Amino acid sequence: MRRLVLAAACALMVTPVAALAEDLVPKLTVTGDGRAAAVPDMATVTLGVTAEHKEPGAAMNEASRVAGAILARLDALGIAARDRQTSDIGLQPVWTDYNSNRAREITGYVANNRLTVRVRDLARLGEVLGAVTEDGANRLSGLSFGLQEPGPVMDDARRDAVADAMAQARVLAEAAGVGLGAVLSISEAGGGYAPEPMMEMARVSSVPVAAGESVLTARVTMVFALEE
Repeated sequence: MRRLVLAAACALMVTPVAALAEDLVPKLTVTGDGRAAAVPDMATVTLGVTAEHKEPGAAMNEASRVAGAILARLDALGIAARDRQTSDIGLQPVWTDYNSNRAREITGYVANNRLTVRVRDLARLGEVLGAVTEDGANRLSGLSFGLQEPGPVMDDARRDAVADAMAQARVLAEAAGVGLGAVLSISEAGGGYAPEPMMEMARVSSVPVAAGESVLTARVTMVFALEE
């Protein structure tokens, strides 16, 4: 029994010593950025209608009527129910301007109804945009392009980020006159779609729309051991 107790005590003492030894190993930490591009196969657009009337109910009814017409048109165009979602419904009063001689008054109401739509057939994007504007859509807050299956492209961006980090590590180790050892850890942070410009409503009326390319980004942090 005494031997077992001593063995256990020795084992407990080894762990912090080993950890301390690992902490004393010279290390190099670098962050690499990667990018990968592909032709988009999907578009997401946020569109809607704004209606103004003296009575709040009338304003809301008009906005709802146009929104219903837009949904019916999307049905006719074959846009699946899962690819459209109401993103905002609002009603705000319209006030008179500030005047020192009289109190402000409500002169009417503005109703808003916004819908976010995914178009999976880019060849029909121009047709969809033209159709909903004909049905009364007078708001377009954004148009962005993306990928239905971004996984393989994201993997390419990760590979590019790792290659960038390793290239940096080799240069830094060589400049410092030390050898580059094994990878001690690797972690990923951030990444996703690179920012894309939004489209203004005035551009939609002339419908051809250029999709360009979608760019995915990745960032990795790698820790290397350094050798004498």
